[in-house]
Amino acid sequence: MLLILFAAVLGWVPVGGLMPVGMEPPRVTGMSIIDAALTGDATMAWEAVHSMLLPAFTLATVPLALITRITRAEVMAAAMLDHVRTAHAKGLSGRQVVLRHVLRNAAIPIVTVIGLQLGLLLSGAVLTETIFALPGVGRLMVDSILSRDYSVVQAGALFIAITFVLVNLLVDLSYTLLDPRVGRR
Repeated sequence: MLLILFAAVLGWVPVGGLMPVGMEPPRVTGMSIIDAALTGDATMAWEAVHSMLLPAFTLATVPLALITRITRAEVMAAAMLDHVRTAHAKGLSGRQVVLRHVLRNAAIPIVTVIGLQLGLLLSGAVLTETIFALPGVGRLMVDSILSRDYSVVQAGALFIAITFVLVNLLVDLSYTLLDPRVGRR
């Protein structure tokens, strides 16, 4: 639906691919946005970013809604705690109370949801890369499935699984930074 509206009807974004035909940056890293920026060509860099706007928006919409909902619920719950009312009574500004007391208490569930959503973005990338004709692990896996290249499918699944585990490990390690009491248990 987004492709039909924004690419075909309005013409605001390209229909698919990373760069317009004939405008390919030299392959340094294999990532078109970074390669275009390294060339110093602002037009090529803009085209690389421009072609990623709709896929990024599509991929981020659902996780952003969930993260926003969880953040709102956790901040509202943390704002009702006794020490937050005490901080207000001491005369701290609203900004200081929110940053020091409310967000600090709400951070662990929010970071947990963000970590889980990052893992789910990997699975969503398979469909997004295929629909928007973008090169990536997801599209490589789809092409490998269609051509029955099972070793590439296994390697892609292993890469996604390892990435998911590493993201969750980083989330778990971040708990001690967010709340020092977590490491004392």
